Amino acid sequence: MDEILKFVTDVGFPIAACSICGYFIFLTLRFILDDVSGSIKGLSGIIQALNNRVKTMNHDVIRIDTLISNALGIKPDIDRIARSDGKEDTRKD
Repeated sequence: MDEILKFVTDVGFPIAACSICGYFIFLTLRFILDDVSGSIKGLSGIIQALNNRVKTMNHDVIRIDTLISNALGIKPDIDRIARSDGKEDTRKD
């Protein structure tokens, strides 16, 4: 307590009050940003999981399409199979 009173007498009350308010604002912003960054990390994980599901479904659809085409004696769409190996969006709808 003596340190706080010495600080106030050395720099004056307005500067000491501003310093305390600045520290309070710093703590508040740090708390808010920690919470936001945690939410962003969680959403990033969800997006990656959904992206993996879409890729898996795309491969499954290609596989089923190839199997059905083969079973019915129809020539499979080679261009569609080739597009599925790329990194870009393979849907052309």
